[in-house]
Amino acid sequence: MLIEIKGVQFVNKGAELMLQAIIDQVNKLWPDAEICMEPDQNSPYLKRAEIGAYQKLRLVKNRFDFNGVSYLVPKYLRQYLKTSLGIVTEADVDMVLDASGFLYGDQWNYLPLKQASLIAKRFKKKNKQYILMPQALGPFSSLKYQQAARVLTENVAVAFARDSVSVNHVTELTAQSNVQLAPDFTNLLVPELPSQYVYLKGQVAVIPNSKMISNSNKNTLWREKYIDVLVNAIEAAQAINQKVFLLNHEGKGDQQICQQINHKLAFPVEIVNPESCLAIKSIIGQCAWVISSRYHGCVSALSQNVPCLGTSWSHKYEQLFDDYGCKNWILDASIDKTALSGVISHFAESAEQNSAELSDYSADIKESAKLVWSTISNELN
Repeated sequence: MLIEIKGVQFVNKGAELMLQAIIDQVNKLWPDAEICMEPDQNSPYLKRAEIGAYQKLRLVKNRFDFNGVSYLVPKYLRQYLKTSLGIVTEADVDMVLDASGFLYGDQWNYLPLKQASLIAKRFKKKNKQYILMPQALGPFSSLKYQQAARVLTENVAVAFARDSVSVNHVTELTAQSNVQLAPDFTNLLVPELPSQYVYLKGQVAVIPNSKMISNSNKNTLWREKYIDVLVNAIEAAQAINQKVFLLNHEGKGDQQICQQINHKLAFPVEIVNPESCLAIKSIIGQCAWVISSRYHGCVSALSQNVPCLGTSWSHKYEQLFDDYGCKNWILDASIDKTALSGVISHFAESAEQNSAELSDYSADIKESAKLVWSTISNELN
């Protein structure tokens, strides 16, 4: 069986974490299965080769999708391409696991949604499975987005939505969709802490997100105040003798935010840049508590019972914190320095109690994540 893992990459550590979580479960459920990925600027050949992924030929250009042509290529020729060059086509793929995270909706380019809808429709005709892994979906306001989303959700084997808002966005389009509510599935990964990061145990990680100051964030107040809020939060933590470090969860954009924060701090902190998404998750798991603007930074904290103060630029954050019973841990952009200092002080004092309260939620959510893989296995059978 050949499984295409779609929507993941190696620069965004949240996307890479989803990739590793899928590989982990595929190896457990289908040890003989093979995987493939399409080329991408954030998924270079050597990175794909490291995880043993075949190179899927991408026959898409803008709105033109030529992948259907691959079914006309003789099987012996496709087998030659696979065994000799490591190249596979859509015709070779048995199942797509689409872990795009948050790609299909008004905030993003229309083309990926349109392309995914065409592939899903073709897969259904070929009696193959296209599965939307747990992700945020919608909204779909314009007619073309609605039409493409309807085709996509009506033709996938199952669409897992990470939150009730996403479920509503899909069910408003059609009664025939196969949408199910399911949590993020990276919570099942339990990586070990690399020895070079042991010294970070008990510290506080601050995880910035460049999207907080981008046009993707419709909250203009956050775009204006974001850097200052994080600076004030770090200074408040330092004032109670809590050691803090900045954790870069994604490449150059977040690195620049880290540097801007340090430039404004009276006492700059260490910027930690792990190459591995598994190292990042393990580091977060050893923290006293966390401040995160990255979705998977929040997931990695909450799922490991690490209290987390969050900032939000999308409904997916509010829904995630609500799932863990801590929606009040999301900071408001309007918070002033004095109020924030009080929040930080109280949060640090109650970290142990907060961690204990998270444990029941995280255990239940992990069971729900296991059901995702049971459903996928049943669909395949």
